[in-house]
Amino acid sequence: MPRTKTRKSAQKAERLTGKELLAQVKKLSGSNKTEKAKACGYVTKSKNGKERVRLSQFMNALLEAQGIDLDGQASAGKRGRSLSYSTSVQSTGNVVIGAGYMRELGWKSGDTLEIKTGRKYIKLLLKEDSSDQVEAEFESFDHEDDDEFDSDEIE
Repeated sequence: MPRTKTRKSAQKAERLTGKELLAQVKKLSGSNKTEKAKACGYVTKSKNGKERVRLSQFMNALLEAQGIDLDGQASAGKRGRSLSYSTSVQSTGNVVIGAGYMRELGWKSGDTLEIKTGRKYIKLLLKEDSSDQVEAEFESFDHEDDDEFDSDEIE
C-alpha cells in the first residue's frame, strides 16, 4: 500500500500548474483535451494497471491558471468574493447595498443618504456636515422608455 501512495504523490508532483500549464496547453493547440491532459501530467494508473486521464482535475487546474476559481475560495491575498457592481430590487421595493460597497465608499451603518434620480441613473449622496459629498452612480438599463421613469417608485 505505501508504494501506491508514493507513486500517486510522485505523479501529482509532475502535474503542471499555473504559467507552465498554460504554456504547455498553448504548445499543444492542435491536440484534443485528453492528449493535453496526459502531456501535462493529469493521468494516473489504477490498481489493475489501467491508465486514467483526470480531465476534471486538468480542467480545474487550467481554469485556476487563468485566474478563475470555481470553488469560491479566496485566493492568497484576497478577502472574499470580488464586488459585482450590480444589485436587484427586492419584492419589498428595497435595494440592498452590500458591506463591500459601503467599505469602498467609506460609508458606515446609520449614515444618511440623499437620493437623486435622472433619466438613466440613481445617485446616492452621503449627507455630511462638511461640503464634501461622496457620490455613487448606478446606471439603469432596464427601462424601455426613459421618459416614463417615475422617481416616486424608488424607496
